[in-house]
Amino acid sequence: MDLSVIIPLLNEEESLPELYAWIDRVATREGYTFEVIFIDDGSTDSSWEVITRLAAQHNTIKAIKFRRNYGKSAALNEGFQAALGNVVITMDADLQDSPDEIPELYRMILEEGYDIVSGWKKKRYDPISKTIPTKLYNATTRFVTGIQLHDMNCGLKSYRKEVIKNIEVYGEMHRYIPAIAKWEGFTKIAEKPVAHQARKYGVTKFGLERFINGFLDLMTITFIGRYGKRPMHLFGYLGLAMFAVGFLISLYLAFAKIIYEQYGMTDRPLFFLGILCIIVGSQFFLAGFIGELISRNAVERNTYQVEERVRL
Repeated sequence: MDLSVIIPLLNEEESLPELYAWIDRVATREGYTFEVIFIDDGSTDSSWEVITRLAAQHNTIKAIKFRRNYGKSAALNEGFQAALGNVVITMDADLQDSPDEIPELYRMILEEGYDIVSGWKKKRYDPISKTIPTKLYNATTRFVTGIQLHDMNCGLKSYRKEVIKNIEVYGEMHRYIPAIAKWEGFTKIAEKPVAHQARKYGVTKFGLERFINGFLDLMTITFIGRYGKRPMHLFGYLGLAMFAVGFLISLYLAFAKIIYEQYGMTDRPLFFLGILCIIVGSQFFLAGFIGELISRNAVERNTYQVEERVRL
């Protein structure tokens, strides 16, 4: 199969018929063999009834319904498992992502050899309360991950099939799929400016809290990606630094006590700072050791990607 289009949704009953008709028109014009996978993330409107009605009319539709709202990451992960296409495209269900972008996203994966092509909504139709935090969020993400994408959280992306079959998306990590893929060895990541359309139906499902959650998730994915298999490399360095500071403070106070006997070591605030640094440093070391024990005994401790084998 050429193409899988994965669409997570929550309460988007009005837009679904128009969105599917648009995708079908584009895919048919390009001659793709394709499937559209709708994942209903616990909708409380009639979205599921609309989907089942469409599925009865078109055999290119697959549909999955969650019992409750689990979030976009869970929906995408379920869609990734079900996808059969050589190229997988994700898009939002609110008609703000244009299916007319599909042919170019598809071509960039197959002909230019990219693993991921991320959409960049260069011109947005969002209120300023959303655009400014988005710019700050993307700048921070570029700095931390080293992936130079202007719109990391754009829902419109295309993937090589091997990518989505070798990553796991959970929590709210859908924002950082390019980073997850990069740390799994899929480094050919590109960006394409895409059209952004004003919302036609319904209301946005995201509030300002997503930017706080996004920052916390960024810290999580950065730690897991860099130190998930070697936690001592982080906690050990921190522990060594803190312990060294505490030891040097204690050494200085001991030297001062010998030279200047009138000064009591325990009478100075610096003494307590030194003791605190030694204790915190020791705790960092213990955290590193515990992390290493957990990592060494994990069932999936040797998860890595093999790209090719010869005569094995």
